[in-house]
Amino acid sequence: MRIPILKLHHYLLVSIQVDLDDQTAIQFQEDLLNKIHQSGATGVVIDLTSVEIIDSFIAKVLGDVVSMSDLMGAKVVLTGIQPAVAMTLIDLGIHLQNVPTALDLEQGLVKLRQELEE
Repeated sequence: MRIPILKLHHYLLVSIQVDLDDQTAIQFQEDLLNKIHQSGATGVVIDLTSVEIIDSFIAKVLGDVVSMSDLMGAKVVLTGIQPAVAMTLIDLGIHLQNVPTALDLEQGLVKLRQELEE
């Protein structure tokens, strides 16, 4: 299953609405990086509101997506992180330092604009 990636001006918007398995996560990583390359996007908002659980592999892929996007010139903001996901990330020792977060997609877009203006 592919995760839709929408383009809005110079940004890409991603709302993950499915349970992430390893294959879906890898496909998402490839799709997002290709879309950044093709579109020249300067920012990405990844909404995790519907993601209720996360394992170590998915967490690693998510961290890699943030790092790879940054290398390609696109700043990433994560939104909608559920309490259980936040606790799991910390328990797994995955600290997404310097990754801006917001409560929802709307606030995420505002945060992305602020990050890109700095």
